[in-house]
Order: sequence, then structure tokens, then C-alpha cells
Amino acid sequence: MFFRPGDFRVADEFKKILGETIQAVVPVAALVIILRATLLSLPAMIMARFFIGAVMVMVGLLLFLQGVRTGLLPIGEAIGSELPKGASLGVIVLLAFVLGFVVTVAEPDVRVLAHQVDYVSGGEIGKGILIFVVALGVGISVSLAILRIVFGVHIGIVLALGYLLILTLSFFVPPHFLPVAFDSGGVTTGPVTVPFILALGIGVVSVLGGKSAITDGFGVIGITSIGPVISVMILGIIYR
Repeated sequence: MFFRPGDFRVADEFKKILGETIQAVVPVAALVIILRATLLSLPAMIMARFFIGAVMVMVGLLLFLQGVRTGLLPIGEAIGSELPKGASLGVIVLLAFVLGFVVTVAEPDVRVLAHQVDYVSGGEIGKGILIFVVALGVGISVSLAILRIVFGVHIGIVLALGYLLILTLSFFVPPHFLPVAFDSGGVTTGPVTVPFILALGIGVVSVLGGKSAITDGFGVIGITSIGPVISVMILGIIYR
């Protein structure tokens, strides 16, 4: 027997991911072609580079999505479900902080933002310090999100308090730090951070009795995105 039943499932999953990748990239490529044919006069060299880049994006996205489903999501859920079984609450919260910090440092979107801010600000807001502060905010937020799940705090209360603090800090933050702070919250919802942290939250919920995967497992990313905004705002107040 040359093929096993599992081989067909892997092939079907790969085809599904390939279809998702094509749906994500082809419409953008088609729009660029239409714009060039109707409104824009882009040089042929730029178009050639665009098509080469589009192919590279498709290949990279395909491999990335396959990697997320093969490795990141399962390990995130496994860690989240195993931690509550053999560790104290303090250890769980500490490890949640470390995991949130590490995956944010590895997040490509955060690095792109840090590079752009460093370039535009002429080095006033350095790449290293911004990445560190954003990662610190994410780590603290992930810890708070896990505590919310454990103690059953309503997510509306957490979000209301978080954004109330953001609103208050916004009156004291230098103007050029304010937009950077809000963008910092956005880039943390990137392709590396989201799958891992979301899977971590769902994994924790799966072993806690009386918890719902929908009402308790989700919302972790929403809480996580608040932390970087606050941490960068505090950095701006310190820089003032």
C-alpha cells in the first residue's frame, strides 16, 4: 500500500490552504493589473518586480499558514491545556507573560513598525526600545487575560478599564507618541502573535471547569492589544 489514509487528509488540508492563499493574493494582483491598464502608467520593470514579489508572497504565505496549523496552533493549545494541570497560578501567569513577550519580539509587524518609527523620528524613538516596550505591554496583557479567564471577570469590565486608562493617558502623552502608541496596539495582532496567544487562551479554557470556549477563550487578543498602547504612552510620558 503506497498511501495511508492520513496522507489524503494532509493533501486536502494543503489544497485548502493553497486556495486561501490564492484568494488573498490574486485579487490584489488583478486590481493592480486593472489600474495599470486604465489609470496608471507604471514602468514595465516595476510591474515585473510586482509579479515576482506576488509569487514570493504566495509561496511565503502558503508555507506560513501551513506552519501555523501544523505547529503554532497545536503547541499553543497544548501549553495552555497542560499549564493549569501542573503549575500554580503564579507560574501560569509568569509563563503567560514570558510567552507573550517572546512571540511579540518575533512578530514581523512589530519590527516593521519599529523600523519605520526609528527612521521617521530620526532615531529619537529607537527600534530596540520600542520593540521592548511593545513586547512588555503584550506580556502584561496576556497575563491579565489569563487571570480574567481563571477568575471569570467579564471581558467588558477589563476592556472598559483599559480604554479608560488609555483615554486618561492620552491627555498627557506628547502628540508624536500618540499615533505610534495606537499603531503599536494594531501591529501586535500580527500573524505570529495572534495564532499562538489565541490558542493559548483556548487551551487554558479547555481544562477549566465551567468555562466556555466562546465567552472565555476568545477576547484574549482584544485585551492583548490594549497593553502595547498603554506601555508606549507611558514611554512617551517618560520621554517628555
